[in-house]
Amino acid sequence: MKLTKKQKDIKKNVELNKDYKIAEAVALVKKFAKAKFDESVDLAINLGVDPKHADQVVRGTVSLPHGTGKTVKVLVIAKPEKQQEAIDAGADHVGFEDYLKKIQEGWTDIDVIIAAPDTMSELGKLGKVLGPRGLMPNPKSGTVTPNLGQAVKEIKAGKIDFRVDKNGTVHSAIGKASFSEQQLVDNVTVFINMILKLKPAAAKGTYVKSLTVSSTMGPGFRIDRTLADIKTAA
Repeated sequence: MKLTKKQKDIKKNVELNKDYKIAEAVALVKKFAKAKFDESVDLAINLGVDPKHADQVVRGTVSLPHGTGKTVKVLVIAKPEKQQEAIDAGADHVGFEDYLKKIQEGWTDIDVIIAAPDTMSELGKLGKVLGPRGLMPNPKSGTVTPNLGQAVKEIKAGKIDFRVDKNGTVHSAIGKASFSEQQLVDNVTVFINMILKLKPAAAKGTYVKSLTVSSTMGPGFRIDRTLADIKTAA
């Protein structure tokens, strides 16, 4: 199989099977993010959990100190008396019955939906549309809340929702290739520390099996899973 120039460069200069410290892995991701667009930087963490069991599901939210670099489109479902709060906080779309109708008709051009608690009885009826797209608000992720303005600001600032998939892996974008190395290190460190904090009591054996950071078009680099440098990002 003929290798591309980029693949030859990687093979010549990088040990892909080596475990790196966070800062080293991030530096390599940036070095090989050579696409003509600003590539996303992603983190994949394979966990020693069985998501088939409810007591081993790893799910939560985390506020990345430097955001993800992505413009997040937020829809707030609220009754008229709460809508101005959401508008003032910077929500992209705000409404109630009008947006329920749009969603029912197939519109889902948003990234996150935040809902006031008193709207969930109606919004919940759209679970077949929103559920498969990961858009259904949930109190555990902070997207069903009476504090709509605060929720909008947090999500716009970089708060993200994550959940382990059926293979036991948590995937998340943690920035852009244009971020500085320190910004990416900070985001990776905060994300991993949150995963460690959420370790289920029922999880047995090795909790963190592997950590890999990569860019959209670049190779993945493994982070030392002993996690000796996680809390300080040394």
